[in-house]
Amino acid sequence: MVAVAGSRVLGRISALLGAAGATRATYTALRKRPPGGAVLWERKNYAGRIVHLHAGLATATGTALAAATAPGLPARTRTAAALAVLAAGGCGAYDDVVGADDPRRGFRAHLSALRDGEVTTGTVKLFGIGAAGLAAGALLKERPADKLLAGVVIAGSAHLVNLLDVRPGRAAGAVLALGAPGLLRRGPAGPLSAAPVGAAAAVLGDDLGERTMIGDAGAHALGAALGLAIVTGNGRRGLAAHAAGLIAAAAAGDRVSRAAVAI
Repeated sequence: MVAVAGSRVLGRISALLGAAGATRATYTALRKRPPGGAVLWERKNYAGRIVHLHAGLATATGTALAAATAPGLPARTRTAAALAVLAAGGCGAYDDVVGADDPRRGFRAHLSALRDGEVTTGTVKLFGIGAAGLAAGALLKERPADKLLAGVVIAGSAHLVNLLDVRPGRAAGAVLALGAPGLLRRGPAGPLSAAPVGAAAAVLGDDLGERTMIGDAGAHALGAALGLAIVTGNGRRGLAAHAAGLIAAAAAGDRVSRAAVAI
């Protein structure tokens, strides 16, 4: 029994440190050689300071790598983790780069544009992350209703963390707060919680120091990983409760973001 408990602890520590190390290494490499040049990844933050988006790609990479290689996880769980986190990070990065000058925000604005025949980067992100969440949910759960709820939780968690990315450290800090209790969960939920926590911790100092921002790429990837941990640690009732809460948060997106600003 002691040996099993020790193995669980080591698994979580391995995932946490692995995510932090991979995130930091990727972050350092991106700062030295940003793909497409430094200007492509530079943005003005809320205070008008020039920061870069390297933390987003770094956290997405570190989270996916740690979640997919964490010890003791079934192959289907590893596949679901890699799929959901990389798809969320990739769709977020696409929006970060291609949709940088698009002032439209929120589901309604992008769906309204779609009704008018325009496919925005936000629409691509919405449907891309949603599809990846459903695919990951299908790998993690057996019954159709559970697969659907799992997809909603994964995509909804990705969206929630993105809603909180309104000031330095808000999204990364939320990932630490939301993910920390999951470190105590048995089964895959433990290491799957450790991966985003480690990745977020690795860039939190630079984020708070306004040297970088995690952007859509990092926020969506970290959120999707938290969603995966929730899915693996809950049955139908828990999934339904989380799905309902995430849908409510999405519906009140502006208020959630304003609350995060006020913190």
